Amino acid sequence: MPFNLHSIMLDREKCRGCTNCIKKCPTEAIRVRSSKARIIDQRCIDCGECIRTCPYHAKYAVTNSLDDIKKYEYKVALPAPSFYAQFETDDINKLLHALLEIGFDDIFEVAKAAEIVTEFTKEFISKKKDKRPIISSACPAVVRLIQTKFPDLIDNILPLASPMEVAAYLAKKIINRQKGIETDRIGAFFISPCAAKMTYVNSPLGFEKSYVDGVIAIKDIYGLVRSKLKSIKDVKPISIASGKGIGWAASGGESLALGIDEYVNVDGIHNVIKVLEEIENGRLNNIIYFEGLACSGGCVGGPLTVENPYVAKNRIKKWSSKLADKAQILEGNTRKIVNDLGIRMEDLLFRKELEANPVLELDSDIEEAMKKYERVNEILKILPGLDCGACGSPTCKTLAEDIVRGLANDTDCIFILRENIKELANKMVELSNKLPPSLERDEE
Repeated sequence: MPFNLHSIMLDREKCRGCTNCIKKCPTEAIRVRSSKARIIDQRCIDCGECIRTCPYHAKYAVTNSLDDIKKYEYKVALPAPSFYAQFETDDINKLLHALLEIGFDDIFEVAKAAEIVTEFTKEFISKKKDKRPIISSACPAVVRLIQTKFPDLIDNILPLASPMEVAAYLAKKIINRQKGIETDRIGAFFISPCAAKMTYVNSPLGFEKSYVDGVIAIKDIYGLVRSKLKSIKDVKPISIASGKGIGWAASGGESLALGIDEYVNVDGIHNVIKVLEEIENGRLNNIIYFEGLACSGGCVGGPLTVENPYVAKNRIKKWSSKLADKAQILEGNTRKIVNDLGIRMEDLLFRKELEANPVLELDSDIEEAMKKYERVNEILKILPGLDCGACGSPTCKTLAEDIVRGLANDTDCIFILRENIKELANKMVELSNKLPPSLERDEE
């Protein structure tokens, strides 16, 4: 994926070369050279771990600004379920009206799209019983992680559009039908808790082009929405999402909405990696569904959110419980939307296959790759195996690979450098004690 399609960027002025980020990156996409971090764009999955880790705020996410919505005649906000958890309010409808007051013309809740995706996921599971477990495609960072580190599991990924994509698709379809506005004049903007969604819009997974026109970070409009909330009193109900859809904001919400027992839900990218390793080794074939979310706690823990993730998770539980009584009515509304628009599961399936990202391979030629692999093992024997990160590579193994690729030297390892200096110092002492032949005297 080209560099300009990534949403995670580095501010070189702020970077201090501390190496904290290289140890936390799940795909070993960061190196520190000349006291500055460098993101290897082919390896980056835009999970946001480096944003959380960097003590100097040198990593940041590039998203759209609120001014970007002005490019479109009709502006639609697609609030993520985690958006509701950022504010202390007694009515979700007030939050939606606040979005209308800051410049949007319409709202389509991603939580409602999540309910629709849930129904089609159930249908897919009932039809496809040969692949176990089926892996959720809702988190784009996890999907890209699988493409990079677990290519053998690509076929297990649910080939269904994410709730964000479905929300944009349905919003444009409904507005076009009801108001007669052409879809290219409708701007659909996702209100996002994470950077990976921006990357998805730039380079969609499973589709040639996204229906989403832009991504606005929750933190960028938080203050504006909060100020509008203060003046909003009684409002008419416009929310059509139930507790099931809103529950997607926290880890486990997607799996619970499916109503199955044989599932595993994991949050935190490093925890996801551990479970994917188990799946790859065939140890979890007894489960039907795997829900993996890159952020700790789920989307409520996204790097572009504002509220404490534990407080936010409790708010999601509160809203899910509060709207549980309305679930049956709202689920009927879900079926009505699907039936009125004539939407089928096939309409939301991936249009193109997901491909493996071979960036971790040493060479595209197998014979040459084997030679390089042997060279890596030879270098590993002389490296200390401490994975200290002082060399600017995350581990001794990645340093060995960088050396083979011509991107580093063995003396980048401080321990090898110290030994070389020590050996050089001993030679210098030895030479300093040695006189030239003309000055040497016969002891006799």
